[in-house]
Amino acid sequence: MQVNMHEAKSQLSKLGEKVLKGEPVIIAKAGKPFLEIIPHIPNKPKRVPGRFKNQISIPEDFDNTDDELIASFESDL
Repeated sequence: MQVNMHEAKSQLSKLGEKVLKGEPVIIAKAGKPFLEIIPHIPNKPKRVPGRFKNQISIPEDFDNTDDELIASFESDL
């Protein structure tokens, strides 16, 4: 949906509701696209590595996989 600047000023709340429902809204100035209204997405908290430190272990034989088992994943059926 494209609206002119004057219409956007007078109907900003309605346009905001449309954007929240997923409809793209472009504000035009002198008939040319000028601004796009997009919904605000809150910043996600920054990931902190090490959350599961000392809670996960990898067995010593992790890389020792039977060739038959590997072949069963790689075979063409």
